[in-house]
Amino acid sequence: MSYFLGEFDCKLDAKGRMMIPVNLKKQLPEAEREGLFINRGFEKHLVVYTRKDWMLMLDELSKLNQYEKKNREFIKYFTRGATEIILDTAGRVLIPKSLLDYAGIDTDVVLAGNLNKIDVWSKATYDEQLDNEPENFAKLAEEVMGNKANRINE
Repeated sequence: MSYFLGEFDCKLDAKGRMMIPVNLKKQLPEAEREGLFINRGFEKHLVVYTRKDWMLMLDELSKLNQYEKKNREFIKYFTRGATEIILDTAGRVLIPKSLLDYAGIDTDVVLAGNLNKIDVWSKATYDEQLDNEPENFAKLAEEVMGNKANRINE
């Protein structure tokens, strides 16, 4: 499994294409050969997965009981708009307009490494989100990770 690091400011051209920054591209050695997948995020942003991680996600979804309505709805909404994206010879990817509209992305974009995926945000939305960082991040860290600290420090 790959883990992605960094935040990268990018711009879309008039056709909705985005150049993948060199330092991020280095973290995606298989992207040119295997392609990537882009999908709607839970918040108003997009998410990019490697082919391997997208297939693992689909494998997990396929295990859900599709006789249960909530599972069918989750699968439908989670995969809505999912698209394979391929780097062109110039190292750009074309993002479908429907996904750009969903995320409110026009020209300025932030790509943010987020464990095994890359979040794609409108720069304005991303900056606004960072301005709303919890007042006491240390307390949030304790609540979320406190019981895991011993395993990490071992």
